[in-house]
Amino acid sequence: MTEQPLQQLQWDLPDPFILEIQVIEGDTDRLGHANNVVYVRWLEDISWAHVESLGMTWELHEATGKAMAITRTEIDYLAAANAGDRLLMGTWLSGFDGRFRSERRFQLIRPADGKTLVRAGSTHACVDLKTQRPSRAPKEFADIMKAACVVGGKAL
Repeated sequence: MTEQPLQQLQWDLPDPFILEIQVIEGDTDRLGHANNVVYVRWLEDISWAHVESLGMTWELHEATGKAMAITRTEIDYLAAANAGDRLLMGTWLSGFDGRFRSERRFQLIRPADGKTLVRAGSTHACVDLKTQRPSRAPKEFADIMKAACVVGGKAL
């Protein structure tokens, strides 16, 4: 099967930040497909890679004393990924209230057949790194998230 070119993949939203994933044997469970815990790890990996690419580095988190903590994750498993599959995970910042909360969307596609395997979303709240209590997002975070936020697309 010939892999679909990146520009022909059917992304839910425009211009995703993309992380390439190679499914290895250690990612699979007794059923022979990628374990649900592994998908959560992939969501975490791409989230950090995306915010760091936008300038929200860990150094900025430490300097401001703030971080965006996950408050909810919802995952729809649409089809299985198997060992040996090459996958592309796309993500977008899909919402920011300008103060405390942000939203992120994810889509996992297998380029070999163009199939979407997973759609997911997460919500985040800004917290103080020392107290772990909710805190207003610093201006540095707000500026980055507002500029990166996309609007529209399919609901979870």
